[in-house]
Amino acid sequence: MEAQTNTDSGQSTNLRDKVVMAIKQVYDPEIPVDVYDLGLIYEITVYPVNNVYVQMTLTSPNCPSAEFIPSEVKDKIQQIQGVNNVEVEVTFDPPYSQDMMSEAAKLELGFL
Repeated sequence: MEAQTNTDSGQSTNLRDKVVMAIKQVYDPEIPVDVYDLGLIYEITVYPVNNVYVQMTLTSPNCPSAEFIPSEVKDKIQQIQGVNNVEVEVTFDPPYSQDMMSEAAKLELGFL
């Protein structure tokens, strides 16, 4: 599943790019790949009032970093100038699989 966005203007597209860059600073501590390239981000929506909604998953429901990773994603996005409210929702539907990783992540982890 690929991250999606709803945008009404070039400004929100630019903000979405900044959100993606912020998310790419968050790593699963057990895997040397950022959570975006791991495929943990299911949806990114930037609303016209610069509120940001992120739907994400974790590599497993028993992930030891279950509380840490979503809060770090939220913190990184909140640091972007102009962002108002940030909501990060964790879901396990659909369940995570390695097929969700980017080609770069698969290469980094030796799956290609």
